[in-house]
Amino acid sequence: MKTTEELKEQLANKFLNGLRNRDWDLMRSALAEDVTWTLPGTSLLSGPAIGADAVIKRANQLRDFGVMVKLNHILYGLNSVALSLHNTATRGDLVLDEYVAIVCDISGGKIIRIVTHLSDVEGINQFFVEGVI
Repeated sequence: MKTTEELKEQLANKFLNGLRNRDWDLMRSALAEDVTWTLPGTSLLSGPAIGADAVIKRANQLRDFGVMVKLNHILYGLNSVALSLHNTATRGDLVLDEYVAIVCDISGGKIIRIVTHLSDVEGINQFFVEGVI
């Protein structure tokens, strides 16, 4: 099933605005129940998050760590949408300053898979650690 750019933009904005505003109901409305979200590295947030509840938990943890998300671009694929982001946060002397691409595969009018690509994997490994939040 091909998705329209309008639907892709709506889903991308629901995901992003849900993240920014901690509006988990809005985010959930864009997600398939069995959605997966993978994040590279060995940090507290790295690896797969499987299911809408796990995706929302990860999004909430990002916000708990104080990550500020700036949208650079929404990019459209055949059955996907990508968010080009600039994420920043600070904790003491530690600075997270990273470019991120989040690719969301879409099927049946919902996001079914989220894959995160990072400019600085080692940066997240140092920033997202146990015992901080």
